[in-house]
Amino acid sequence: MAGTMNTDNQNLNNNNATLTLVGVTADGYAHILTDGALAFVAKLEAAYGGRRLELLQRRVGVQAKFDAGGVPSFREDTKHIREGGWKILGTPDDLQDRRVEITGPVERKMMINAFGCGANVFMTDFEDANSPTWQNTMNGQVNLYDFARGAMEHTDPRTGKHYSLTDTPAVLKVRPRGWHLEEAHVALNGVRISAGIFDFGLHFYHNAKQLLARGTGPYFYLPKMESFEEAQLWDDVFTMAEKLLDVSHGTIKTTVLIETLPAAFEMDEILYALKDHIVGLNCGRWDYIFSFIKCLGRNPNYLLPDRAQVVMGSGFLNAYSLLLIQTCHKRGAHAMGGMAAQIPIKNDEEANNQALAKVKADKEREVSNGHDGTWVAHPALVAVAKNVFDAAMPTPNQIDRLREDVTITEQDLLEVHKGERTENGLRENLRVGVQYLAAWLDGRGAVPLYNLMEDAATAEISRSQIWQWRTLGASLSDDRVVDEAFISECFDDEMEKILSLVSDEETAKKLNIAADLFRSMIFSDNPPEFLTLPAYELII
Repeated sequence: MAGTMNTDNQNLNNNNATLTLVGVTADGYAHILTDGALAFVAKLEAAYGGRRLELLQRRVGVQAKFDAGGVPSFREDTKHIREGGWKILGTPDDLQDRRVEITGPVERKMMINAFGCGANVFMTDFEDANSPTWQNTMNGQVNLYDFARGAMEHTDPRTGKHYSLTDTPAVLKVRPRGWHLEEAHVALNGVRISAGIFDFGLHFYHNAKQLLARGTGPYFYLPKMESFEEAQLWDDVFTMAEKLLDVSHGTIKTTVLIETLPAAFEMDEILYALKDHIVGLNCGRWDYIFSFIKCLGRNPNYLLPDRAQVVMGSGFLNAYSLLLIQTCHKRGAHAMGGMAAQIPIKNDEEANNQALAKVKADKEREVSNGHDGTWVAHPALVAVAKNVFDAAMPTPNQIDRLREDVTITEQDLLEVHKGERTENGLRENLRVGVQYLAAWLDGRGAVPLYNLMEDAATAEISRSQIWQWRTLGASLSDDRVVDEAFISECFDDEMEKILSLVSDEETAKKLNIAADLFRSMIFSDNPPEFLTLPAYELII
């Protein structure tokens, strides 16, 4: 049971606000959890934590309108922003060329490998690729602290292999957790604080000036925002943080992931809200599919086919990609493409070549459309993506391609992808969802499954799609109805297969816990907004 730890390091008075560690100690992390760092986080949380909660409540009201049959639209009250001639403040030199960005968790060895893999930028992730145990979260902060000081090394205790940074590592960007997540181990006046403010605050406090001294800066990726107002909140947090540390306004630079359906209708507004701090938007395609289902899941007009058939070259995904490019370039910002989740397929050259061909075709589509860069999940894909962008984009970016030939309407952003719903698609969702969730509960947020590097977004798609099919009584291509009995039959069969491959009791236990949680979400009439919310309670 969580208890409150009371040491000099763990209680700070800040305008009658007390920041407290809950159920953990500062042991091993004293240089991160300093009085100054915790006081800094406390000030940010005291100033903006309440507004965060108000905006989360606003999301509830928006979702209620969607559940009643409404759909997103461009806002009338912000039309002047969309029609204005403004541009973002500017982009630092080391972020001008972002043609290949690699992403991964905050695990030390993986970070060192990512920094040295040849990518232009490495986004290390406290969010979807991280299972936010206290140890994972704090070790990530230690890694950022060491990187900022050029002291990041690692020796694998199993193999003895030594890892160290190259002379020219990729530019660092950090993704803190989203507004919906809280850090259960840190409380302000007894209330859990924003996980995003915690992640951002510790990194900025300790490392901003160190990074600036090395010719780079405090650069971020922001996830899962849904509105102009949520972007304004981050901008206010950034501005206050800069003032508290006495660094110039606009020093912080961020890219925002457009990975929720409501945000796609407010891209101009999000850029505007953060215009002094933002350098681009990114097509967070996997979470975007999940958000499309989550927002419109009760509306039979938006029933989707198998997730494998929801691809970037058509439907609402193609429309939002083109609109993102047009919007960003009009404002002088980078338009980043989406993730290639493939990983090398060992011992099957043909399958590996087919996977690489898919990556190449995806990146050719992105650079042809006008994206300035793209994401990969594995170092082996860096060269594939870079070769494509090098061939088609000899300049650092193509922001000057305004794509004024593109017209994207509200209807385009809601165009449902065509395709079939199949039993195989249902079973794949079950397999991937349960196995990923079990790994997440075991402390792993980036999980190789079926030749793809998966994070929480895939599990979110998996559970929400099954839920949507069941809720709407969807039919498969062979006319069978996806009801609770049919799902249960498939679920039990898939679990039997998965468990038959497991030899140890602890793994089997985690799989069964994950299966129970997954089952509760797909059969609930009102499932949780994010699966990581109930899952987090199981890891703390």
